[in-house]
Amino acid sequence: MESRSLVNFSGHQYLRQRLVLSILTGKHVRIDKIRSEDKDPGLRDYEVSLLRLLEKVTNGSVIEISVTGTAVLLKPGIVSGGPVTHDCPLSRSIGYFLEPLVMIAPFSKKPFQLTLRGITTDDNDLSVDLIRTVTLPHLQLFGISDGLELRIKRRGAPPEGGGEVQFLCPIVKEVKTLNFVDPGKIKRIRGIAHSVRVNPQFSNRMIDASRSVLNRFIPDIYLYSDVYKGDESGKSPGYALSLLAESTTSAIHCSEAASSPGETPEDIALLATRALLSEIRHGGCVDRKHQSLVLLMMVLGSEDIGQCRMGEPSVRTVQFLRDIKVFFGTVFNITPVDPSNTELLYSCLGTGYVNVNRSLA
Repeated sequence: MESRSLVNFSGHQYLRQRLVLSILTGKHVRIDKIRSEDKDPGLRDYEVSLLRLLEKVTNGSVIEISVTGTAVLLKPGIVSGGPVTHDCPLSRSIGYFLEPLVMIAPFSKKPFQLTLRGITTDDNDLSVDLIRTVTLPHLQLFGISDGLELRIKRRGAPPEGGGEVQFLCPIVKEVKTLNFVDPGKIKRIRGIAHSVRVNPQFSNRMIDASRSVLNRFIPDIYLYSDVYKGDESGKSPGYALSLLAESTTSAIHCSEAASSPGETPEDIALLATRALLSEIRHGGCVDRKHQSLVLLMMVLGSEDIGQCRMGEPSVRTVQFLRDIKVFFGTVFNITPVDPSNTELLYSCLGTGYVNVNRSLA
């Protein structure tokens, strides 16, 4: 019964990654003191919604939430997958819910066919554009590619939302070992400027402003203007720009900015563009938003040494490495690549994780 041991945490931060690690390892997890000092204590609506969604995509999971909502206990079942529809609350965007599911989807019993409705782009979480163009290619590094797709059926800007996306993910028996140590040179920049329920010219204004900065660095820039009309544009007006830079070795860095009241499309474009340049300067083969995903897949890889070169870990990544040590017992070896810059080489021995749910099918 050692594998079923209970892991304890306290505090509301990093809830998503702990639930994911619990489901993958099968260890029970108890999280208490969730905003216990707050004037509005306990779980927020989006956190409860995430727990409900995890309940839908797994079979036999038991989730117990205390009366005050300040403690939660998860006894994970098997990841069943299949067709699932979920309405996300309007307090967080769809990206908040998709990020943890991308981590567990390849290890389910049946291929995922997940439909999520709500806000597609906001300033807190990854937008569905970046998940489609950046997160999914990161999964392909580990041999998860056939039938991996994210379809954006409708856009939904805050505060009313009304967006809809469909996430399709194949199942794998095990993931490949990653060896990604050459970041290469940036060879192209791609971007999507989308606007809903506002003047379609806003997309072009964002593209022009972004180009005014990027054209100095590289000629291969293609920024796509994505205008949704009528029913497909959700319920609220809004616009956003998502950018990604790809290197000669297929390393991807990304950034985005979404509209907020009182800001012009030019402001939004410059915000996103500067964020992209800062992300590229940060270096490595994987950008800061995707460090956790890549590190988790390295731990789940075959029993071999996996290596990846990245920039300095974000605060979230540091905590994720600690949580991995608690759940898997895996420790990363992190060494500086070269004294002249801040890039680090992360290496670990994969656990040889095998998708047991698949063999039950």
